[in-house]
Amino acid sequence: QVQLVESGGGLVQPGGSLKLSCAVSGGTLDFFGIGWFRRAPGKEREGVSYIYGSGARSGYADSVKGRFTISRDIAKNTVYLQMNSLKPEDTAVYYCASGWGWGLTDDQYNYWGQGTQVTVSS
Repeated sequence: QVQLVESGGGLVQPGGSLKLSCAVSGGTLDFFGIGWFRRAPGKEREGVSYIYGSGARSGYADSVKGRFTISRDIAKNTVYLQMNSLKPEDTAVYYCASGWGWGLTDDQYNYWGQGTQVTVSS
């Protein structure tokens, strides 16, 4: 069974940066997609970014495009989300998920991590 563990969350000031990690076990990144999602207080979960297969296919939500970058390290079986120019509205619990598909909707994913809190505040 695929297991995912997120790390790297924390408190950061507006304009700052964080790099989230999603360590994957029980499967190899070449064969499935990884998505990053977030849930802010009082809001529905939303897709943030995804990367699929060899990494040639990736995408971002409009709200993070140009600020967030998804990448992967095959040797470490880990996917990263580099978040720059953070805004208070980026505050949320961030989750990574794996599945056979790709995209920003959670119906493409079967396995989910426990989440890591990101708080952007001065």
